[in-house]
Amino acid sequence: MTVLATPVALARARAAARREGRPWTFYALAGLFIFYVVALYGPMICIYVLSFQDVRGGLVFPMKGMSLHWFVDLFTQVRTGDVKGSFDRSIKLAVLVTAITVVVSFMAGLAFRRRFPGDTAVFYLMIGSLVAPGLVLGIGTGLLFNALGIETSWYTSALGAQLSWILPFGVLVMFAVMSRFNRVWEEAAWDLGASRWQTIWLVIVPIIAPGLIAVGLFGFTLSYDEFARTLQTAGSLNTLPLEIWSMTLNVTSPSLYALGTVTTIISFAIIGASLATIALIQRRRAEGGRPGGHA
Repeated sequence: MTVLATPVALARARAAARREGRPWTFYALAGLFIFYVVALYGPMICIYVLSFQDVRGGLVFPMKGMSLHWFVDLFTQVRTGDVKGSFDRSIKLAVLVTAITVVVSFMAGLAFRRRFPGDTAVFYLMIGSLVAPGLVLGIGTGLLFNALGIETSWYTSALGAQLSWILPFGVLVMFAVMSRFNRVWEEAAWDLGASRWQTIWLVIVPIIAPGLIAVGLFGFTLSYDEFARTLQTAGSLNTLPLEIWSMTLNVTSPSLYALGTVTTIISFAIIGASLATIALIQRRRAEGGRPGGHA
């Protein structure tokens, strides 16, 4: 005979559990987690706080005053270098890498839905660059462009070096997205007379749009922060990660911290916009599936 627990019995059991206390493993794991969080976010928080000092500020605590002085000083290009130009180049390069990654990954996802001769070799060649050291791959890319007579720059050789690293990630993400795509919708579009291009643009792309946004976000963030593969391929003009690295050699003011704060805000803004777009798409789909909603 099964005895159902009453609310009173449950309350007594909870009270007894509280009196007994938690096992020591709980406190050990909680302490380990707290240490992990502090080690991960503590240095970042210190940088953000110190970037808001006034003109008397230094690179260490205690904090001296509070102002936006170092954010203004950051873009004067007198003491800190070409921050504005490097930021502009990094954004343009990241947008270009994102566009190419989304398009090529989407095409690869469509192509690999069916087997074709040599597909295994193509797949392993595509992801082979993931195991190559970034610095070595950057040097090889720079040497290749020099051998071809193409000047190394942030929009040629740096673009190629970054794509060799970012494209495989985008393709792997797209494979996961396409594996969940129900081809019944595609076949239904064909039955209704849609061409293959119409099926792709009006059926497949809207359905996998959150996945495409995820691939784009992946490509943008990896390109925006890429250092090793860009170091030997950017030419005479730095991208933002290279500019930050050079600043660590000659800048001894909180301007460096201010730059870290600005780049973090931009990264979070892009991530937030991408997540908001995905949430909006999902909400519209949910509303379209309700009675009275728009399909």
